[in-house]
Amino acid sequence: MRRPWLSVGLAALCVAVGVPAHAWAARPVVDMEATVLAAQIDPRRADNTLTPGAKNSVLAVEQALQAQNLLNAQWVDGYFGTQTVSAYAAYQRSLGYTGLAANGLPGTTSLTKLGQNRYTVGNTIGPGAKVPRDGYVVNARTQAMLAEAQRLLGHPLVLDQGSYNPGGDPTSAGTHDGGGVVDIAVTGMTAAKRTAVARALRQVGFAAWVRNPNQGDWPWHIHATAINDTDLSSQAQHQVGDYHLGMNGLANQGPDDGPRVPIRTWEQYQRGQ
Repeated sequence: MRRPWLSVGLAALCVAVGVPAHAWAARPVVDMEATVLAAQIDPRRADNTLTPGAKNSVLAVEQALQAQNLLNAQWVDGYFGTQTVSAYAAYQRSLGYTGLAANGLPGTTSLTKLGQNRYTVGNTIGPGAKVPRDGYVVNARTQAMLAEAQRLLGHPLVLDQGSYNPGGDPTSAGTHDGGGVVDIAVTGMTAAKRTAVARALRQVGFAAWVRNPNQGDWPWHIHATAINDTDLSSQAQHQVGDYHLGMNGLANQGPDDGPRVPIRTWEQYQRGQ
């Protein structure tokens, strides 16, 4: 026997019993990993090419920023460019955040608050607690990445500059002001060994380059910036974007001179992607 009431849609049923639409409607899921990655790459692009896999998530974030009157409708396009970064930083400040917590990169708490009744958040990421290493400070995510690079190499890596070091080294141009950025000492390493270290760092999710004295006022070292670290300074964010776009992470935006490996985040590496 056919029962007509079975064909009543969920929406109509909810309306009939007085349940608000947002309580039953399936909300989009914002992929935090993809969104943060887009926020690093898109502002460095010479065009409006979208970061693969990020469009729908970025659109949801931009629509929420527009609803907060922080982003003009013309920038709601799935492209996390400078206008969206600025709008997101303004939203972070509206929550009372300052410094690195208002750097324009979505953090789990702010991203979740922004999406209340609009979207849910998936693939959450975070830097973790600050921890000591070689007399410097890094965060737990960076520490884990360095440990895995050491395992791949079969020997320890020693820092000669850590993270969260604002103004500590003027030649670093602010890249070490936040989290996720370290310099590796290379004393005694051959050219082949330096390249091997840079390759291992890239494999686990760093944008890493061998730096030499001809490039700036610094000794030989390896500079490494952790992709998708949400504590990155704006300068370090730009380095990640440049790395994805085939550049060397320096002010001259020259071609990438490091070993070629598939670009991935730490989380993608852990998943075996």
